Amino acid sequence: MFPEYRDLITQLKGQDHHFTRLFDKHNELDQQIKNMEARISGGTHEEIETLKKEKLSLKDELYAILKKASTAAA
Repeated sequence: MFPEYRDLITQLKGQDHHFTRLFDKHNELDQQIKNMEARISGGTHEEIETLKKEKLSLKDELYAILKKASTAAA
């Protein structure tokens, strides 16, 4: 996710607890969705779609933080 911001992500994960929580939650949801889609764990189509929407919302929030941090550093 966001390979162009790899260094900034590493920096923020070491400095910004809010960013780290969002990042970890996004990864957790991603794994949960993959497990549900692979039938490793149970989940209805509706539950998977709800999780995907939550994950996308987190991704949007992470991107906004990254954009703000990258312009502040420039």
